Amino acid sequence: MHPSPVDSPPAPPDPRPAARSAGILALGSALLLVLVAVRWQPLVELDRGVSGTTHRWAVAEPGLTRAARILTDWVWDPLTMRVLCGVVAVVLVWRYAARWTAVWLVLTVALAAALQQGLKAAVDRARPVWPDPVDSAHYAAFPSGHAMTATVVLGLLLWLLHRRGAAPAVWRTAVAVTAVSLVGVGLTRIWLGVHWPTDVLGGWLLGASVVATAVWVHRLRRP
Repeated sequence: MHPSPVDSPPAPPDPRPAARSAGILALGSALLLVLVAVRWQPLVELDRGVSGTTHRWAVAEPGLTRAARILTDWVWDPLTMRVLCGVVAVVLVWRYAARWTAVWLVLTVALAAALQQGLKAAVDRARPVWPDPVDSAHYAAFPSGHAMTATVVLGLLLWLLHRRGAAPAVWRTAVAVTAVSLVGVGLTRIWLGVHWPTDVLGGWLLGASVVATAVWVHRLRRP
């Protein structure tokens, strides 16, 4: 007698949607990268217009600017995100004995950091320069390291939480925190005048592409 569908084990997740998402996001990232690299004039003018407006607001609102500096330097800083990644990796090994997933998580974040630095060096885009700056930053502008690192780390952790079957209340809270963090990290970098808007957009797109690619790899190895 053949087992009924109810008794059959569930089918493993299909890795193809993650692969398609990774391809679409990579294509969008590549297109934006080309437009930034060739300094496409409409994009340059859009960046200058938005950045000029937000910089005037930042100078006029010192209280909000101080809050943005605290958030960007301590809460959403790439180092904070990488420490969070390391803590989760330790928990995965210590509590769940998920060594492969822990290595996958740490390696993905490390490769994303290398990709980010490589693109910064290759594009070598200058950061905004202001006569009355409210903050400063080092290295080239594109892509935003804050936006890309937060997208990679929080995106991977959100997927792992979903894969572990988080309770609905926990899941909704995690999604809300992730959404606020990703939007917030991008807005603070633009508000503080250390990135052009397309730097942040590039960080989001590249980070999401890395997450989708990593999920695809994980599902291939651990369906």
